[in-house]
Amino acid sequence: MVKFSKQFEGQLVPEWKEAFVDYWQLKKDLKKIHILNSDTSKTDKHHHNSSSQNSILSTLRKFSVLGQRHRENGVIQVHRKLASSASMGDIYETELHEQLADSEAAKEFFTCLDFQLNKVNQFYGTKEEEFLNRGETLKKQMDVLVELKAALKRQQGEGASSQDFKEDVSISSHISCEEESVKDRAEQEQQQQEANTDDPETNEMPFSEFPKAEEIGDSKRIKREDSKLWSLSTRSFNCQGKNLKINIPLTTPTRTFSAITYLVWEDLINQSSKKCNSNGGKLNINRTKLRRAEKMIRGAFVELYKGLGYLETYRNLNMLAFVKILKKFDKVTGKQVLPIYLRVVESSYFNSSNKVMNLGDEVEDLFIKHFAEEDRTKAMKYLKPRQRKDSHGKTFFIGIFTGCFIALLAGYIIMAHMTGMYTRKGDTVYMETVYPVLSMFSLLFLHFFLYGCNIFAWKKVRINYSFIFELAPTKELKYRDVFLICASSMVVILGVMFAHLSLQQKGYTSAQVKAIPGLLLLAFLLVLVCPFNILYQSSRYRFLGVMRNIILSPLYKVVMLDFFMADQLCSQVPMLRNLEYVACYYITGSFKTQDYGYCMRTKHYKDLAYAVSFLPYYWRAMQCARRWFDEGEMSHLVNLGKYVSAMFAAGAKVAYEKERSIGWLCLFVVISSSATVYQLYWDFVKDWGLLQMNSKNPWLRNELMLRRKILYYVSMGLNLILRLAWLQTVLHYSFEHVDYRVTGLFLAALEVTRRGLWNFYRLENEHLNNAGKFRAVKTVPLPFHEVDEED
Repeated sequence: MVKFSKQFEGQLVPEWKEAFVDYWQLKKDLKKIHILNSDTSKTDKHHHNSSSQNSILSTLRKFSVLGQRHRENGVIQVHRKLASSASMGDIYETELHEQLADSEAAKEFFTCLDFQLNKVNQFYGTKEEEFLNRGETLKKQMDVLVELKAALKRQQGEGASSQDFKEDVSISSHISCEEESVKDRAEQEQQQQEANTDDPETNEMPFSEFPKAEEIGDSKRIKREDSKLWSLSTRSFNCQGKNLKINIPLTTPTRTFSAITYLVWEDLINQSSKKCNSNGGKLNINRTKLRRAEKMIRGAFVELYKGLGYLETYRNLNMLAFVKILKKFDKVTGKQVLPIYLRVVESSYFNSSNKVMNLGDEVEDLFIKHFAEEDRTKAMKYLKPRQRKDSHGKTFFIGIFTGCFIALLAGYIIMAHMTGMYTRKGDTVYMETVYPVLSMFSLLFLHFFLYGCNIFAWKKVRINYSFIFELAPTKELKYRDVFLICASSMVVILGVMFAHLSLQQKGYTSAQVKAIPGLLLLAFLLVLVCPFNILYQSSRYRFLGVMRNIILSPLYKVVMLDFFMADQLCSQVPMLRNLEYVACYYITGSFKTQDYGYCMRTKHYKDLAYAVSFLPYYWRAMQCARRWFDEGEMSHLVNLGKYVSAMFAAGAKVAYEKERSIGWLCLFVVISSSATVYQLYWDFVKDWGLLQMNSKNPWLRNELMLRRKILYYVSMGLNLILRLAWLQTVLHYSFEHVDYRVTGLFLAALEVTRRGLWNFYRLENEHLNNAGKFRAVKTVPLPFHEVDEED
């Protein structure tokens, strides 16, 4: 049977852990009481029997009229006091009677217990108010959306044959709504914008933070001006004297270009709108933006429902924790405290309030009505998606493929050793044409394997990586999926390479045999873009979408997953250069004559080698620039400088490898040393959140997910050493009798390993920042905003 403490830790909301009952501290206090009781003289048998009878009687009194007398004359009495401020809620304080009054350990236990109860009530009340406000805002937004859709339907019925509807650009409509319906919404959206820019380096995506309304008023006009830069707005339309706009965040290039067009033609559009309003009060509403607004509101309802579910879990788990710890107290002390204190807990606000349940029912009804066509089953697929369960079959096949991989790897190494393939006097043609393919796949799937290890470690220490990366619970890859993909792919790769090497050793030199490595790469690319719903289609397409976002970084809004993946590419420059060479070798047909030097002699290839070397750093720098543009924080420009220095270092390395002169060597050492210091500082201080001078953990931070501090110091040392791997370019060190390309692969693998280590601590820091602000659900920007008439 699983202990309650492990069950409690496994089910609580990770980002709200500090707000839950500190069950472990209460157990420690209870252990002190148990130790004190053990040191006292043992009671006689008669006293033991008497306490057993009192225990039975106390249980009966819970369900009888004697309960009131027991409460008055019991071992404790809980007083309820009004807090100094309304936001704090009621305060509970326990008074000890009988023998407990003389026990310091008991006083310490109940002081902690009262503190936990007051903390739970306060947090629950705060989150309840936050979600209720969000719910009211969403319902008002929903009312506006419903009326706009009704107006659209009426206009389609009245003017279906008109030219305006043939073009499907915009519609004219009249709507009516309450005066306050969107004013409150505008204030909420402005405060979300403030929260999004609160912590630029650790707050990588918008979350639910709601400042008070009076904090918004002074900056209202500034936010309206800034909104022109980050959102795409329709022309304003009137709602009973209130001017409204539909604002769509600029998350795609299409919306970005549309916003630029809007800014260019803004004056002409405003003049046209005023004429239209003065003539007949008819207003233009873009149909496409209305559909996007509906999608945004649907996403907001899903996140609100998720938050309400978390709050319900918070209530139930805390209630269970109080019951469990009070039972343990009764068992240790022989007193009957549970019936008395449990009445207080049951009547406290967090357990007695039913506003969250009522709001959850309302959200379900609204979602079923407006987004699921009255189909509850369909609605629940959005509101309560079921997570995929790992099957034992995956574990079995992981073992099978791992065994095959080890056998093939051993066979390949033995054959390569027998032929002297990887020695300095080995087959140059093979090492220049085939080995880059094997090297590229090895680095790729090593990186993917380390990602699977990251997922396993994140899950082990309860880091909510799915929430941070915004992964769908029904489609995300589990660590078993990652290991299965790695093992099966490497079996295929090594099998093909082993067969190809065998054919070459037997003297087969036809063009078809020479093309086998290229066909292997082509097969993997075809699997990646395969349109059929097989082989993890959703994950493959998500990967392609992220790569698209990275390549077009300035035009896409940057989210956590995008720049996390761009950071991975910064560690895969050798793989990208191998990919560039292999593509050139097979596309130009050089494999037929095995002219591996053709691409290296081509000027365009040489220029492309420079580009590939610093392209990942360029993409990452552009992401920093976009984040600075969106959020206005100077720290993003400082981060951009880190990647610019890395670009210079990569360019200097390529130039030195080509020229091999003293001048380029000195320049390479100076630039690389500066970039390394820059990167180490950012790794330790910004990305990992370590090296805090006033931390209770020396040179670390206050909150740590790993229990052993030594792991952090070792990881910092490894990161420092592996960051200096570029020194091999200067020292020209290589293993004895081993080809320099093998040494290059080993060093590239070390950088990939360093990135895998970096990934764990980067997400740990992000998770702790989310937990520090109790961010468990994200905020989806809402579309309808109120604007002044002058705007």
